[in-house]
Amino acid sequence: MNHPCLVTLERDSAPRVLFSGDRLVEVDLPPGTRCIYPKPPATGLKDPDAAIRYALNHPLGTDPLHSKLRPGMKVTIAIDDISVPLPPMKRPDARERVLTIVLALLADHGVEDVELIIATGIHRRMKGAEIRHMVGDVIFDAYYPERLYNHDAEDKANMVEIGKTRHGDPLELNRRAADSDLLIYVNLNFVAMNGGHKSVAVGLCSYKSLRPHHNPRTIAASDSYMDPKRSKLATDIELMGRLAHEKLNIFTIETTVNNRMFDRSLEFLTKNEDDLSGAERLKLKAMVLATSKLPQGARQAIFDKFPAPYEITGVVAGATDAVHEQTITRNFEQYCVPIDGQADVLVTGIPFISPYNVHAFLNPLLVQVLAQGYLFNMYRNAPLVKKGGTLIITHPCTDKFDHEQHAPYIDFVHRLLPETRDSEVLREKYEEKFAEDPAFIQMFRTGHAYHPAHPFFMWYWGENGRQHLGRVIVVGADNEYIPKLLGWETSPSMEDALYRAKGGELRSLDVTLLKVPPIVMGDMRLPNSNSNGGA
Repeated sequence: MNHPCLVTLERDSAPRVLFSGDRLVEVDLPPGTRCIYPKPPATGLKDPDAAIRYALNHPLGTDPLHSKLRPGMKVTIAIDDISVPLPPMKRPDARERVLTIVLALLADHGVEDVELIIATGIHRRMKGAEIRHMVGDVIFDAYYPERLYNHDAEDKANMVEIGKTRHGDPLELNRRAADSDLLIYVNLNFVAMNGGHKSVAVGLCSYKSLRPHHNPRTIAASDSYMDPKRSKLATDIELMGRLAHEKLNIFTIETTVNNRMFDRSLEFLTKNEDDLSGAERLKLKAMVLATSKLPQGARQAIFDKFPAPYEITGVVAGATDAVHEQTITRNFEQYCVPIDGQADVLVTGIPFISPYNVHAFLNPLLVQVLAQGYLFNMYRNAPLVKKGGTLIITHPCTDKFDHEQHAPYIDFVHRLLPETRDSEVLREKYEEKFAEDPAFIQMFRTGHAYHPAHPFFMWYWGENGRQHLGRVIVVGADNEYIPKLLGWETSPSMEDALYRAKGGELRSLDVTLLKVPPIVMGDMRLPNSNSNGGA
């Protein structure tokens, strides 16, 4: 099928340049390799503020926001945290735009009891400067820290159980949100697994309410958690989300952005290497050389320094189901590229950032999350690689952790993984012990560390990838210990990795390259079949 984002390599094709963490590396791929490139950025809205006002006045499935407001009522606004978008968005962030208009509307209707909560779930607390960047100076100065603050999933006095699902799973939510006359959720929907019922039921809940669905069996049963209709994770979270909507008065506002991840100075990184101009080729070679020579901190600064110039492509407000359906459609329009047939080998670079290491080093457990979790799941209908196929990634797999954000990860990787990689054993034997560790809980509540249960969830996140793939081979690892700990092989070059993928057999391989970032999803179609390729 002809598609501008699909390229089949010829013998004279240029090397492909892949991310290897915060490095860029050149790799030669065999002729016939199918390369999947991200779509060009969708056109941003000409007047985002007008679109926000229109969405609030013409919501889906409910009355306009202004009709819900009255003097003396208690309103809480929950806001997505720093895990989306990636990297953080150039100011003004979409959430600043929405909050500015919503807060003005509340003031116009005499609503004074207003608090803003960053819906972190069990993610790390956002720092003041990060919150300021997201909500803007005016809102930050007016509300922080008394009326603009991070959700605290371990503040027992300020959590309340609002009910149980039909499976008996408890939904414990932030007390301020649960006690409000109106809960407004402001979502920036970056990928299809975000938003919808997940916003309130995960963003404002406790560990006790995450445990029933953040588990290896749920992930293994999710045929791409980037495709909500085929995701058991999405189905289980939806049960809790519907319970929240039965008990609370919720008004949802969702925004989508395009995939303009890099500003003009780095825009060439998203292009097909064969289409680069002479000047762009020189820039690319210079970056490959520079990132191979610079120390790690300097490499990270190159990409950490510049916020992403994302543009808002849509705003929808109202009832969660109706809102999210339109949001998902717009998401898929930006990301999905039609693909015919699965590959024997999927090749991808592992970028420098994930939802869980903004402004921090991408540690080995998060490399696993990106490889067997997020990037493996970037598909609809069927995986990009055949059952039992090979995933080849480029990454140094450096044994390095950010001690402020990822302290619990260190124990998980170096104390637990040497004992077992079995997700069920880890869950039953260790997860709850970690989740209750007082030192880790203190770091979570008063510092900027992820919750001690978080590394377990990150390991489970790769479960469907682990069960589907036959092997993972790392090109460019600076050690053998970490890949072996993760259950992976190492190879000194892409050529050697592809040779190993053949398994010593004299046979040709169907190879597909998933070129990220920015985000791209394969919309897989299998000939004469609606199956998922064995996943």
